[in-house]
Amino acid sequence: MSPLASRKKLLIAESELNRAQLVQELQTISGEVHALASQAQTVTALASAAVKLIFGLASFRRKKKSAPVAEKPSWLKTILQGAQLAGSIWSEFRAPKK
Repeated sequence: MSPLASRKKLLIAESELNRAQLVQELQTISGEVHALASQAQTVTALASAAVKLIFGLASFRRKKKSAPVAEKPSWLKTILQGAQLAGSIWSEFRAPKK
């Protein structure tokens, strides 16, 4: 075998190794991107729930402050508002359906 032919075979073998390594690295990157997307989705859901909670509490406090002092709110209305707030928070924190 001539030196040129052996060099060609070595270059082809090296090229195949590089191709296989590239495929493996692309699979690793794909897995990392999937994990990152999943984490971003979780952070988005938590941020959305936090915003709803903050606005819900702010709305609840605003309603409470705007009520006249002489007028006492119904306990049933207070319980229903609390249940509504808890329901919205629960729906944000439960696992999303796939």
